[in-house]
Amino acid sequence: MKIIDSLEPMQHFSREIRRYGKRLGFVPTMGALHEGHLSLVRLARAQSDCVAASIFVNPLQFGPSEDFGKYPRTFERDRQLLEAEKVDVLFAPNVDAMYPAGAVTTVEVREISDRLDGRSRPGHFKGVTTVVSKLFNIVQPDLAFFGQKDAAQVAIIRQMVRDLNLDVQIVVGPIIREPDGLAMSSRNAYLDPQQRQQALVLHRALMRMQFLVDRGGKNLDALVAAGKQVVAEEPAAKLDYLEIVDPDTLEPLAHLEPGALVAIAAWVGSTRLIDNLLIHGGR
Repeated sequence: MKIIDSLEPMQHFSREIRRYGKRLGFVPTMGALHEGHLSLVRLARAQSDCVAASIFVNPLQFGPSEDFGKYPRTFERDRQLLEAEKVDVLFAPNVDAMYPAGAVTTVEVREISDRLDGRSRPGHFKGVTTVVSKLFNIVQPDLAFFGQKDAAQVAIIRQMVRDLNLDVQIVVGPIIREPDGLAMSSRNAYLDPQQRQQALVLHRALMRMQFLVDRGGKNLDALVAAGKQVVAEEPAAKLDYLEIVDPDTLEPLAHLEPGALVAIAAWVGSTRLIDNLLIHGGR
């Protein structure tokens, strides 16, 4: 596996891939890799001739009181995992390379970026879309792979790709869960054993809502109330939001539709976790 830490060599590598007519798949990450990331790498390997991954902890998407400083950085372990998955190139730039002195341009997808996590974390998605657009310009992938766990991010990046006519196909991989249902996340490393068990309430709330839909439940307010009741039964969890929205626009729905996105965010201790599901049935 080739490791590249500056922009020009990465751009040169991508040009060479294109020159030979090969399809380049790209998996952008912030490191602290887990099986969810690796599942995206395998998906990229299956659909591409060449696979690039990036590791960059992006300061622009962290608020002033968020966890940028303590976000887990495990580069050597991550490198070994990516090499074992036969990634062709690892792009690992530093902050100065991505945001050189004097850089003032940002990319913002308005309106949709203020929904779900964007409402709770002002400016977060502007940081995401800025860094992803830069990575797309540098890596020039044919396909880029993201996880369904970050459903709001996926919707916003798809909107950005459409609006800016970017020549990249967005591919979404399913949520990868622990055997007990907890969605895999780099932030799970912050949880102590007791909090780890408490965090399962997010998945239980989602499963309760799907259970009700399976049995004919269609009233959106009643479904959300049932999910919130599950969360309320876990005193250690502090709900941020629980909403049923359109998966493409993130706007609240007027009635339940198949494929509706149920998105949840909650604090367990000092750790903010997210999860979601796409409703089966309804209407």
